[in-house]
Amino acid sequence: MAKITPKQVVVKILLPVFTLILIGSLVLGIFQTEPVNGGLPINEHKWAHEDENSFYFPFSKKFSMPKYIYKKKTKNWLFFQSKQEDLISQSHIAHYNLNDLHSTAEAALNKENVLILTPMQTFHIEYWNNILQLSYPRELIEIGFIIPRNKNGDETLKKLEKEIKNIQTDKKESRFKKITILRQEQESDSFNALGEKDRHSLAVQKERRSKMALSRNQLLFSTIGPYTSWILWLDADIVETPTSLIQDMTFHNKPILAANVYQRFYDDNKQKEDIRPYDFNNWAESPIGLELASKMADDEIIVEGYSEIATYRPLMAYYYKANESPTETMSLDGVGGGCTLVKAEVHRDGAMFPTFPFYNLIETEGFAKMAKRLGYAVTGLPNYLVYHIQE
Repeated sequence: MAKITPKQVVVKILLPVFTLILIGSLVLGIFQTEPVNGGLPINEHKWAHEDENSFYFPFSKKFSMPKYIYKKKTKNWLFFQSKQEDLISQSHIAHYNLNDLHSTAEAALNKENVLILTPMQTFHIEYWNNILQLSYPRELIEIGFIIPRNKNGDETLKKLEKEIKNIQTDKKESRFKKITILRQEQESDSFNALGEKDRHSLAVQKERRSKMALSRNQLLFSTIGPYTSWILWLDADIVETPTSLIQDMTFHNKPILAANVYQRFYDDNKQKEDIRPYDFNNWAESPIGLELASKMADDEIIVEGYSEIATYRPLMAYYYKANESPTETMSLDGVGGGCTLVKAEVHRDGAMFPTFPFYNLIETEGFAKMAKRLGYAVTGLPNYLVYHIQE
C-alpha cells in the first residue's frame, strides 16, 4: 500500500475547498446586483411595459421574442463553460416594403390588416360583445385602447383586461392578431378629466377636445404597424353595428369614411322603441360656417351642435332615409370619431388629430380638414347606421 505524503494530504483537503469557493463565486456572480453597463442593478430592472404601464396581449399565450442563435462553441474544460459567438437571427432585423401595402375594396380577400382604435373611458360589455360578433377574420384584426389614469380608468382596465385574457387564451381561431392597452401618463391629461355635467359645456370644449386629440394621437402612433392597411376609429359607446361592418366600409375603398351614429330610445309619445340621430360631427361645410371662421382669431374654434355658434352646416345625421340604400354616400368636410374608417396611408402621410385650432377646427373635425388639405376626400354613409349606447 502506497504511503500518502503530507503534500498529498494538503492537496486533498484544499482542492474541495477551492472548488466550493469557485462555485460560490460563480453563483454570486449570477445574482449580483451591481449596475450592468452603467444601468440599473439587475434586481431593480423593469421591463418597458412596467415603466410605461402599458399592456400587450399577443395572439398566443406562448408568444416569445425570437431567440439568439449560437453556432460556434469552444469548450473551456477548466470551468466547464462554452465561449459562444452569437449570431443574431434574421427575425431580429425586419424589412418592410410599404409600397406593397394596399388598402382595397376586397380587404378580407386580400388579407389586409385592420387596426381598431378605441379611447375608452368606461367599459361597456355591449361594446366588447359587438366587437366579438364582427365577421372580419380575427387573424387580420389588431385592437388598441387608451384608458385614462384615474379611479374610473382603473376599474375599466380590470374589466377590459379580463375579457381580453379570456379571448386571447381561447382556441387559436378565436384570438385577435394583437391587442394593446395604453394608460395615459397623468390624470390631468385624461380625456375625461372633466365631470359629466361640465364636459359638454361650450366653454370647455377647446380644452376637452385638445386632450381627446392628444389621446387619439398617442394611441395611433403607438399601435400602427408596418402591416396596417386600415384603421377603424370606434368609440367605446358604440354597442351595435352590422356584423359585416368592416367589409361593408372597406368595400367603398374611400380614404376616410364615416358611418351615421344613431341611438335607440323609448319614445314616450309613441309608446314604443325608436331611433334618433346622435353624432353631429359628420358635416359638410356651409357658407355661414366659412364666414364665421373668417372672422375668428387663429386660436378660436368652431364647435358644431351649439346654438351659440350657428353654422347651418348640412349634418349627415339628418340625411338618413330609412328606405334608401345603405351604400349611398355624401361628401363631408368634418367627421366624428364614433365609427370612422381611415386608410392607414392617410395617417402615415401626416393627417393626425390637431390638439390646437387648425383652421378653427380641432380633434376629429380638425383631422378631416388636415386630410383634405393633403388631398384626401372625406365621405359619409348617411343610411348606414351604427348605434350609441342608450343613456
